[in-house]
Amino acid sequence: MPRRSVALSVALMAATIAGGLAVRFSRLGLPGFVVKYGGSCLWALTIYWVVSTLLPRLHLYSAALVAGAISTGVEFLKLYRSPGLDAFRYTLAGILLLGRIFSWWDILAYLMAIGAGAWLDSWLRATRG
Repeated sequence: MPRRSVALSVALMAATIAGGLAVRFSRLGLPGFVVKYGGSCLWALTIYWVVSTLLPRLHLYSAALVAGAISTGVEFLKLYRSPGLDAFRYTLAGILLLGRIFSWWDILAYLMAIGAGAWLDSWLRATRG
């Protein structure tokens, strides 16, 4: 299967990040459920784009498994408490990168988004070839 170009990879990451920021921080009038889980999905999808770009030799589904492990690991990190880490979690960077409150539903959203991203990636690569 052909690799994604660096330009397309950067565009996918930028669009996903922009969409996630818009969903979470813009006043679009979206339902709370969409804001919460839409942002979570786009965060995990960004992790997939990063992993599949940095490890281009991985099969797409292996990249999805790595991205799923990373996103799930970050979610479980929310259960660990320390003063320094908790202080970071209340900064904008901490909110965007780590989040604050553990949720099994977030893990489900992450895995669904990563699966959809791997499918989209497969389709993009197949139509390019």
